Amino acid sequence: MTTIVLVRKNNEVVVAGDGQVSMGNTVVKSTAKKVRKIEKRNVIAGFAGSTADALTLFERLEAKLEKHQGNLSRAAVELAKDWRTDKYLRRLEALMAIGDKERSFIISGTGDVLEPEGGIIGIGSGGNYALAAGKVLMDTELSAEEVAKKAMKVASDICVFTNNNLNVEKI
Repeated sequence: MTTIVLVRKNNEVVVAGDGQVSMGNTVVKSTAKKVRKIEKRNVIAGFAGSTADALTLFERLEAKLEKHQGNLSRAAVELAKDWRTDKYLRRLEALMAIGDKERSFIISGTGDVLEPEGGIIGIGSGGNYALAAGKVLMDTELSAEEVAKKAMKVASDICVFTNNNLNVEKI
């Protein structure tokens, strides 16, 4: 697994993810990029789960955004629908945290498209640690990026499947 945190604060949206890729109890890579930006549509996404599965879903998300003229809500629902019903896609094991300037979602392979409250999302093995730290930090003067980085630091200190080699994207 991995840890991804999405923070929405003061008109800024930031997604941060760690760089650790593990196979069982072994770290095989410490600098993976699990956060991506779709510049054309001003959308950022972070992935937790199998790397190949996450990349497949990212490509599908891009295609859905193109098909629906950048409407993130519609693209998220259509992706979740395909993910749940498609024979090939439903085997993919990953979670996605996605956001644009207006909205943020968690998308799962069970067909869930969730829009969490409070401006923060945490997914992956250290997601709950990052989420808890981020919720506390939201009431401070810190920027969205600072909240995301500090929340990821807390998660990396607790979760053995999360490191502190961060990849951060913001819009």
